[in-house]
Amino acid sequence: MVSEHIASLQPIAWHEPRDSYDVVIIGGGGHGLSTAYYLATRHGITNVAVVEVDYIASGNTGRNTTIIRSNYAIPEAIRFYDHSRQLYAGLEAETGAAIFHRVKGHVWIAHTEMGMRTERGRVLMNQAMGVDTELLGPADVKRLVPQVDLTGAGRYAVLGASHHVPAATARHDRVAWAFASGASSRGVHLIQHRPVTGLLRDGDRVVGVETAAGPIRAGVVLSAVGGWVSQVAAMARIRLPVRTHPLHAFVTNDFEQGLDKIVASTELACYVSQTERGQMLIGAEFDSQPSFSRLSSFDALRSYAYKISALLPFLRSMRILRTWAGLCDISADFSPIMGETGVDGFLITTGWGTWGFKAIPAGGEAMAELIATGRTPGLIAPFGLDRFRHDLAMADQASAGTR
Repeated sequence: MVSEHIASLQPIAWHEPRDSYDVVIIGGGGHGLSTAYYLATRHGITNVAVVEVDYIASGNTGRNTTIIRSNYAIPEAIRFYDHSRQLYAGLEAETGAAIFHRVKGHVWIAHTEMGMRTERGRVLMNQAMGVDTELLGPADVKRLVPQVDLTGAGRYAVLGASHHVPAATARHDRVAWAFASGASSRGVHLIQHRPVTGLLRDGDRVVGVETAAGPIRAGVVLSAVGGWVSQVAAMARIRLPVRTHPLHAFVTNDFEQGLDKIVASTELACYVSQTERGQMLIGAEFDSQPSFSRLSSFDALRSYAYKISALLPFLRSMRILRTWAGLCDISADFSPIMGETGVDGFLITTGWGTWGFKAIPAGGEAMAELIATGRTPGLIAPFGLDRFRHDLAMADQASAGTR
């Protein structure tokens, strides 16, 4: 139940753009909105515009599966995502908005000896970083998830799992609107339905954006675009090591019995959690073929419905109510790309793949600090674009959970 002291979201003020701002953020999803919010609240910078091609949170922020976790496999990612998890835990109190944050725990099931070695390694690395993750045997999995079929329908036997105790969920749209409301109430301009068609330049420096309704000048331009980031980067003459793939998900009708945990399988590349409405929210691996399509397909539905129901047989009686796909920007090493680009005046936050929602608070806070101070925070320094030039890849494919 949401605490009584938490108020409803405050109305958002909508604005027509001015001719210039200190900061222009391209993309009105979670990362763009949180950066604007933290610029205003942490640094007092409010002469900021967030420019969105559609409506606020119409892209990946409104199309994700709402899981918040920090059980990654490399120290830099664990440190970053655990800070984000902690920010999420305090977000309702900070913003005064109910985001339906719920701590559930994340049970990551393994079906092979190789899978168990991966989960053992994950547990040890998490524990070394102070993150509460434990190794489970089959009986422990059954205790935490009574509905699981340990035989995996006779094909995918459960050998064990890792259990990331503080993993949580939150409502994606309410997270976005909490940041939007907090930013706009402090003077940030949120501009919807305004496509960015190019970048303004003064020599080699980016000094603003071209939009369908005219130019907007800026001291700093941040690309926080999901799905179309390669096109925006190309406007700055940057080629990113990113490919965009659709990621499918669906929700079912209500399940009265309740599923307390977030349940996932790396080897089957699928996962499930229960929403605050009681629906079962099910996701799967991203398509192997790059695409900008946000439509799901019968083949995709059949594939991941079959796999997840092998683990949780009760799902076979559920009905699919709604399905969709988001666009995942997958970097070459499966880690995000944040910070400077080598083009003066143009910053980027991208490469979020299937894990962008959980990073919204920490990503926005760090990018706001970079913009305000001109210094890259240590939390995101390992994830700079220049790591590829210096052969310092942050390879963490196993932590994606869907590939």
